[in-house]
This record gives sequence, structure tokens and C-alpha cells, in this order.
Amino acid sequence: MDQDRLSLLALHFVSGIGDYTIRQLVSYCGSAEKVFKTPKGKLLKIPGIGQVTADTLTSGNSFHFAEEELKKAEKESVELLFFTDKKYPSRLKGIADAPSLLYLKGNVNLEAAKTIGIVGTRKSTDYGRNCIEEIMQELVPHDALIISGLAYGIDIQAHKQALKSNLPTLGVMGSGIDIIYPATHKETAKKMLDHGGLITENRFGTKPDAHNFPARNRIIAGLCDALVVVEAAEKGGALITADIANSYNKDVFAFPGNIGQSYSEGCNNLIKSNKAHLISSIKDLEYIMNWDPSNKSAKRKEPFSLEGYEPDEQHVLKTLLEKNGQMLIDELSWATTLPISLLASTLLGLEFKGVIQSLPGKKYKIVVSR
Repeated sequence: MDQDRLSLLALHFVSGIGDYTIRQLVSYCGSAEKVFKTPKGKLLKIPGIGQVTADTLTSGNSFHFAEEELKKAEKESVELLFFTDKKYPSRLKGIADAPSLLYLKGNVNLEAAKTIGIVGTRKSTDYGRNCIEEIMQELVPHDALIISGLAYGIDIQAHKQALKSNLPTLGVMGSGIDIIYPATHKETAKKMLDHGGLITENRFGTKPDAHNFPARNRIIAGLCDALVVVEAAEKGGALITADIANSYNKDVFAFPGNIGQSYSEGCNNLIKSNKAHLISSIKDLEYIMNWDPSNKSAKRKEPFSLEGYEPDEQHVLKTLLEKNGQMLIDELSWATTLPISLLASTLLGLEFKGVIQSLPGKKYKIVVSR
């Protein structure tokens, strides 16, 4: 690992800062390595950085923990994906609260053409399990990546049926990647490494504490193109995931259930409140998502050609396209990992070319197609 990547890892062991602040620091300083070389006085001028954090950064103590974490990753064949890496999932790059570091194990393709998140109650019924089995068989022609949370009930059934259908499947964990929870799912998790993988934002040794799971849900929502809720009570983690997916402008689907059944209430309410499309078969999902089962690897087309632009300009335009053509400059800086000064000059150049337009509130929008 080069010095800048080691510095990125070390930032995650600085107490008192989170994903957003880490991205802010890298953006303002130009690189993670430069963060630790920036004088304390300049660090204090960065929004969100106080005296305690500045003292910790300049001490460099976090490098010891980073080196130990790196040794564990190498020993366990775990890949570290930083938000600045090309291999970092593109579906997460445009999300403001996405993790700045992911731990990945397995052989999963995070850039799969089609990804489906499947969530639901931990107390699944025969109805829910049958729904999963049927939808999984119907997803085979799409070669979709199946994403879930490795939990009891609907989650583990989704992973098992994906493996049975020879579909790749990814488990998003609420613990360290070295702690499979629940332990009874270790055998399934092991099989997933051969045809999919495991992913988490939590460092080695992190226990599956309750507060980790709502955070885990946002990764499931961010990685999927469509989220399917199979069974859910009136309240619970599946509905939290659905709300997050809606906030990310992802398509949410829900299987309807019998009135009066507790694990149908959540799905029925999602459909009733127009927070989810009703799904009874793959045809409903294919129609909404515009998926052709005969074309497994169809990519979303670019609205216009990026040829003729400088690399930084291409990077900015691609990022804008992923967010429906417009973003705030702070969001752009985070998503592109370009320093504010470089980003500002790049945006100005694109304005002169008539490709983008600045809007009130420091927002930028693509205005022409080429």
C-alpha cells in the first residue's frame, strides 16, 4: 500500500471524524497524505475541524492502527476500497452519506449491469420464502447481482436462493468482515465468497451492535438498482431500507400480502402510500426498470458523448449525469474527490464551453447534449 492509501486508512482511525469529514479533509488538502502534513493552523480553518481533531491529526498516532488493520486485511484476503478508488462502487459515489471505506471479500463484481436488493422480516413465512424462490428463478435470465443483509428470515433466504439459482449474491454486514452474524449463517457466507462476496464499512473486530444495522441498510439501498421488500411488519429494518432507497431515487417494489397478517402490513402500506410498486412477478419489475431479459449486460447509455473533453471535465460530467444532471458544488467535490480549487476552474471551463450552467445556491447543471 502506497503512502497516500495508508494515510487514507489512517484517517479512519482518527477519533471524532466520520465519512463526511474525511472527504472534506481530502478535498481541502488535495490528498490524504497532505492532510497529515498540513499545519494545524490551516486545519483549523477547514469546516468541522476543531482543536482536538487538529491535534490528533498532527500527532500521526493513527498510523499505528492503520498498519495493524492493513496486516489483518492482507491476512484475511480482504480488499480495502476507498472512496477515491476507481473500483469503489459507482452506485455509491453519488450518495452523500456513503461510506468512505469499504471492506470487501470474495469475487463479486460491484459494477454488475443489474443489481437487486432483497429485504424483509427476520420471521419469514412460507409465503415470503415462496415469493423469493419464484422471483429468483425469474431473475436468472438477467444475471442480476442479489444484495441483502445476511440476517435471519428473508435476507438469508435471498442469499440461499441466489446461490441455488447460480446468481451472484452480496452480503452487506453490520459487523466487521471477520465476524459473521448470525453465526449460524457462516456456511452460507462461505459459499457466497465463491459466487459473490461480503462487504462492510466496519473495521475488523466490530461486533454486530444494534446501531450498526440502520447504517448497513443505506449500503444495501445504495448498491441496488431496485429494492424488493418481500415481507415486512408495520415497523422494522426493511421499511427503513425502503425509505432510504426512496430518498436515493431508487425504485422500490413490494409483494402484497393478506390483510390482517402482521408481516404483510409493511408491504401493503408501502404500496398504499405509493412508496413502492406492487410486484407479483418479474414482469412488473421488468416493466418499471425497462429491463430486457434477453440483454443481460445492457449498460445505461450516456446522454451525450464525452469525447473531446479533458479528463477532469469528463469526470465532472459523468458525476453530474449520475445525479440527473445537477449537483451542488460541495456534493460534486465529494463525489469527484477533486479539490475545490481544481473543481472550480474545471466548472468555469465547462461553463465557457456552454456545457453546464451555474444556478443559485452554488448548484451546477448540464444544459446541452452532444
